[in-house]
Amino acid sequence: MSLKNQPEQPNENSFYETARLIIRPMSVDDAAFIFELYNSPRFIKYIGDRNIKTISDAEDYIRNKFFPQFEKLGFGNYIMITKEGNEKIGGVGIFEREGLDVVDIGFSLLDGFEGKGYAYEAAIKVKSIGMDDFGLKKISAITSKDNFSSQKLIERLGLKFQRYVTLPNDEELMYYETE
Repeated sequence: MSLKNQPEQPNENSFYETARLIIRPMSVDDAAFIFELYNSPRFIKYIGDRNIKTISDAEDYIRNKFFPQFEKLGFGNYIMITKEGNEKIGGVGIFEREGLDVVDIGFSLLDGFEGKGYAYEAAIKVKSIGMDDFGLKKISAITSKDNFSSQKLIERLGLKFQRYVTLPNDEELMYYETE
């Protein structure tokens, strides 16, 4: 079901900044970027194929997956944009996920921007937004067993490995949580 009457971006007009990034809620205007990011080989390998085959699919995904969470919780999926160059480089957010009792922090970058500290910079900011602005007491993270760079970043965020979990329609994942 497509929510064509939804606004083109969440009512949440919060823009956040870090030293090198602008972090703002995803909008339908980001559909081409989501199409590129969600079809990158590393995204599909480590996060999964979201079956976004066209820009229109990306627009629907944003409307149907991202907007409802912003409306319900006030937070969700944000886009990372470099201050220098104004480039869209990745996504970061806190999500309600089926099969998890604690909201989950997640991040993904275009390949050319990995290994430069952007994901950590954005994730530490979003973690503080969730805990300080929205009063979250705990945040979790999940990652595949072979995504070592993600595991390292999650641990740098202060989350500790707890156990393995299997979410609906997914492989067994490593589950981390704040203490």
